[in-house]
Amino acid sequence: MAALPIRNYGDPVLRLKGEPVREFGPALRALGDTMLETMRAAKGIGLAAPQVGLPLQLFVLDVRDAEERPRLDGKEADPAAIMPMLIANAEVSVPEGDAVPYDEGCLSFPGVRGAVSRVERAAVRFRDADGEPHLLECTGLLARCVQHEHDHCQGVLFIDRMAGPDVLLAASKIKRIRRDTEAALRPGRRG
Repeated sequence: MAALPIRNYGDPVLRLKGEPVREFGPALRALGDTMLETMRAAKGIGLAAPQVGLPLQLFVLDVRDAEERPRLDGKEADPAAIMPMLIANAEVSVPEGDAVPYDEGCLSFPGVRGAVSRVERAAVRFRDADGEPHLLECTGLLARCVQHEHDHCQGVLFIDRMAGPDVLLAASKIKRIRRDTEAALRPGRRG
């Protein structure tokens, strides 16, 4: 299957809370593979289903270069061995702690970057493509990516969490992306 178009800011699907994934198996695995192809073509490390127009609680990740070693189902795991990952129906827990600002970008906001503060630990209960339950405990870049993509599945965008000064600096780019997207979505403009 060919890569899917990534929805940009201004597309209403990005503000929808995704529905739970109910069907698992080969069709979901194929969708995950297509999402990974789309993510890689855009040079990303994570992509949520709403970003490709599907309001689902589903995202893919490929953070195999992470220095930190996550725990998958209670066992330490090599990121290169468990990536890429398809994560359906994620329940993310972030412990209390100091949030650390980090320069983030988003495939739905081409050319926009800004500081987003996040706690750099997370625990994620999820289902894989076959519907099997898992627990991923992670830190650092992987934890940040999980939180970012989970936000997308809840209709929360990274600009909602971006530091005020960075939002102001990126305001003209953000407005242009939204204006261009809304123009493309007008009746008769989208096929």
